[in-house]
Amino acid sequence: MKKLILAAAVLTALQGCASIVGDSQYPVAIESEPAGAAFELRDHTGHMIDQGVTPHTVTLKSSTGYFQRAEYSVLIKKPGYGDQTVPLHASISGWYWGNILIGGLIGMLAVDPATGAMYKLPEGTHATLTPLAPVALK
Repeated sequence: MKKLILAAAVLTALQGCASIVGDSQYPVAIESEPAGAAFELRDHTGHMIDQGVTPHTVTLKSSTGYFQRAEYSVLIKKPGYGDQTVPLHASISGWYWGNILIGGLIGMLAVDPATGAMYKLPEGTHATLTPLAPVALK
C-alpha cells in the first residue's frame, strides 16, 4: 500500500496543473454576420490551416512550442461585403496558475509549457461584415 501511495504522489508531482485540468487543443467556432462567408485560417507563419464557409468549427493547438502561444488570423470575405481579418490569440490558462498550489515548479516550468496546456484559445471568433456601397454607373 505504501508503494502505491508513493507512486501516486510521484505521478502527481510530475504533472502540471493545466495539463491535468486543461487541454492543448481547443474547438474554435468561426462565425460571421451574414453567415455563409468564405474564410481562410492561417497560423503565425502564414501557412493555411483551414478554409471553408461560416459558420464552422475547427480544432486548433494553443501552443507552437515551448513557452510559445499560438497566434492565428482569420480572413473572412463575402461578395458585396468588405473583407475582414480577425486575429485569434492564445492566452494563459487560469489553470496554469494552479501550479503554484498543485503542480509546483515542474508543472509550471516544464510540463505545461512543453504540452501547450498553459495556454487556451477563445471559444470562437465573430466578424460582422460591412456591405460595400453600390457603384453608381455613369
